[in-house]
Amino acid sequence: MTTVTLVGTALATEGTEFVYGGEASACEGCPYRDQCLNLVEGRRYRVTAVRDGTQTLDCAVHADASVRAVEVEPATIKANVASRRAYAGSGVSLEGPCPHVDCPSHELCEPLGADFDEQYRIASVDGDPPHETCHLDRDLTTVTFEPSDG
Repeated sequence: MTTVTLVGTALATEGTEFVYGGEASACEGCPYRDQCLNLVEGRRYRVTAVRDGTQTLDCAVHADASVRAVEVEPATIKANVASRRAYAGSGVSLEGPCPHVDCPSHELCEPLGADFDEQYRIASVDGDPPHETCHLDRDLTTVTFEPSDG
């Protein structure tokens, strides 16, 4: 489902993905807050279109001090899951935190926009993870989760 929202002009490019962080203290009193604060906090989104003919608006939150109107949709999330549960269409959760931040799979084991206590439906099985050996002895497969709909 497409939603119109305001994002920082640096993010206002079709295909850009981001995780919505929710309201910042600088949002208080902003006349555009209803247009910005209409997403689900912690969810990953993808910009599907930049609204033509819209103006750039001042913003105290974004580094470039301005926002633009865009259309966004919930985005898919790539993640590592237990190989024994890695089947397209199945519901799974993440294996849990990993302290090995230098591992090439770390961003897949703890993907932004996904929570350890949530269930996700697998859209596709992508194959072997980028690491040679899991330091936690987990047998993992890289998958893509369907976008969240709720």
